[in-house]
Amino acid sequence: MSGVGTGDTTAVRTHPHRARAAVVTGALAVLLGVLVLLGLALGDYPLGSLDVLRVLVGAGGDDFASTIVLQWRLPRVLAAVAIGAALAVAGALFQSITRNPLGSPDIVGFTTGAYTGVLVAMTLVPGFVGGFAGTATAALVGGLLTAAAVLLLSYQRGVQGFRLIVVGIAASAMLQAVNTYLLMRAQTEVAMTAAAWGAGSLDLVGWAQAAPATALFAVLGVGVVLASPLLRQLELGDDFAAAHGVPVEPARLGILGVGVALTAVATATAGPIAFVALSAPQVAKRLVRGAGLPLVASALTGAVLLTGADLVAQHALPVALPVGIVTIVLGGVYLLALLVGGARARR
Repeated sequence: MSGVGTGDTTAVRTHPHRARAAVVTGALAVLLGVLVLLGLALGDYPLGSLDVLRVLVGAGGDDFASTIVLQWRLPRVLAAVAIGAALAVAGALFQSITRNPLGSPDIVGFTTGAYTGVLVAMTLVPGFVGGFAGTATAALVGGLLTAAAVLLLSYQRGVQGFRLIVVGIAASAMLQAVNTYLLMRAQTEVAMTAAAWGAGSLDLVGWAQAAPATALFAVLGVGVVLASPLLRQLELGDDFAAAHGVPVEPARLGILGVGVALTAVATATAGPIAFVALSAPQVAKRLVRGAGLPLVASALTGAVLLTGADLVAQHALPVALPVGIVTIVLGGVYLLALLVGGARARR
């Protein structure tokens, strides 16, 4: 027995960050579960936690409660969890590739590009049929074209992280001007719909959006799992990765492609939601305190942030707001904290 205990202690001492990562991941999962229950329980017709659990496990109960939970509230909560996790993972991929905490899809213009793709389809394509499939396709095309342009303009003997961020910020600014122009010239009904969607909102998300989006996120999650070993090699430097047989540029482009797809699907589902991709990976890294950006902890952090922000947007303010407005406020607080922390560290 003493030998087993000594071995366990040695393992914990050798890899203390693994134990901390497991604790943090478990705590985030529990917190997310609590937020999900709150999201399913709160509303104009409040329900108790036991009533919600009874409906979820199929133990019977009030038919009206089942309708509220399963048909009205669960799609929105599921979308918040899935979109938050997807944006956080996309942010972790981009920040790892660029080796810069500002290297997230909403900063470098890929989220804006996905929004532009949808606006172009809504305002310029005759007979454009909305729905999740059409919107997702337009968002993916816009995001990929933006990514291709940014990568092409920033490419100089490989993809350089700092150049990519600077070019991406410039591209985002130009695309925002294009988006404003498209909204100004669109018909009033189309412009109002696009503007409301462009604020980043889960108000209109039902099973028709949540189910296919979650399925696509699951497929892209397989790509993230497959790319994870390559990502860890690239985090150690291009020379190290190349010495271990990693095709550096194709691997980097493939990982960026997965990140763009995650961002595009999230944007197609709920509109452009800012700052989750930027802040969640860095918050997770500070919680875990390990090397690199933890993908699982980042996903859970993103899910917690967006689910919590949606609860605030719906129930904690005098007037219900789109969740994107709340995440922008949280993102601003995060950036201020980052700047203050950096200034103190330089003293």
